Amino acid sequence: MTHPFLDLAPMSAAHFASIEDRVARLLSTRQDVVITQGEALLPLEGAIRSAAGPGTTALNVVTGPYGRTFGDWLRDCGATVHDLAVPFHTAVTAEQVRAAFAEHPEIGFVSLVHAEAATGNTNPVAEIGEVVREHGALLYLDAVASVGAEPVLPDAWGVDLCVIGAQKAMGGPAGVSAVSVSRRAWDRMAANPHAPRRSYLSLLDWKERWTDAGRRALPHAPAQLEMLALEACVARIEAEGLDTVMSRHAAAAAATRAGASALDGLEPYVYEAADAAPVATTLRTAPGLDASELVARALAADPALPLAAGGGALAGEMVRVNHYGPAATGDTVLACLSALAAALTESGRPADAAAARRAAADLLA
Repeated sequence: MTHPFLDLAPMSAAHFASIEDRVARLLSTRQDVVITQGEALLPLEGAIRSAAGPGTTALNVVTGPYGRTFGDWLRDCGATVHDLAVPFHTAVTAEQVRAAFAEHPEIGFVSLVHAEAATGNTNPVAEIGEVVREHGALLYLDAVASVGAEPVLPDAWGVDLCVIGAQKAMGGPAGVSAVSVSRRAWDRMAANPHAPRRSYLSLLDWKERWTDAGRRALPHAPAQLEMLALEACVARIEAEGLDTVMSRHAAAAAATRAGASALDGLEPYVYEAADAAPVATTLRTAPGLDASELVARALAADPALPLAAGGGALAGEMVRVNHYGPAATGDTVLACLSALAAALTESGRPADAAAARRAAADLLA
C-alpha cells in the first residue's frame, strides 16, 4: 500500500529552486534566498556566525528574549556588542538606534527582531533600516514571526540578512526556514575567516555549492515533507492574497486587544497599539492573578485554543493569544475571549464575557 507521506519521489533541484523563487516573491526581494533544512534557529544562528567575528562591533536591539539570544551568539563569535534594550511592553525607535550610532560610530552590524511573539511587540523596521543604511552598517532581521502577519520587505528596508520561518503567520511546520542574503552580506561572510565552513550552519557552503553553481544539483537530500509544506504555505498565501492574510492578522490582533480590555483582570501587555504585533497579542494579568493558572483554566475547557502563559519570568503575569496562521480569525478570537472570561470568573474575578465579545465583534465587523 502506498502512502502519500512515505512514498515520495526524490525532490528535484528544479523543484527546490522553484520554492526558493516563490519565497523570494513573497518577500518582494531580488536578493539570494537560501532555504534551510531546519527550524529557524538554524539560519538565525548561521547568519550571525557567518557575518560576525572578533573584528565586528554590533548593536544588538533587545525587545524580547530572542534579542538576548542574538547578543549571546554575537559575543560567542568574539564580537564587541552594545545592547540597546527597551522595556518589553514597547518597541525600539529609529531615534534610539541613531543615538546608539552617535555614541558608538564603529558599529558595523545591527541585529533586530521584527515581531517578538513572546512579548507581543513589533519594531518599525522601515524607519530603523533607513538609519542603519545611512550609517553603513549591515542589518540582520529576525522576521520569523512577522512574515505573513505584516509587511516584510528586505530590499525596500535595506535588510541584508532576513530570516523567516513557516511556523507562525505562514501557518506551516517548524522544520523549514529561509534567509534572504544581500550582496553586501555575502561579501562580509566571504571576508570573515571565522565564518562556518563545511558545517550545517554554513551559508557560504550553500552559496558555493548551490546558488553559484546554478542551482542544478542539490548539496544533499532535502527534507521533502517540510519543503512540500513550505510550498503549500506559500501557495495558500498566494491564493488568499498576502494583503488579505495580513489584514486578517491585524483584525485578530485589534479585536483581541479590544475584547481583553473589556475584561476585569486583563489588559494589553504592550501599551501602545502601534507597538503591538499582529501575530500574537500579549495580555497582563492584574496583581495577584497568576497567568499560568488562568491559562490552565481556560485550556481545560478547550485545549485546542491558541493560549499560552508567558515564558520564564513572565509566566506569572502574561497571557499570550497566538492568533496566527489559520488561527487569525474572528471565531478564534471570540472563543479565546470567552474562555478567558470563564477562567477569570473561576478565579474569583467575575468577567463580562458578553461585553468582551461585543468589543471584539465591533472591530471584526
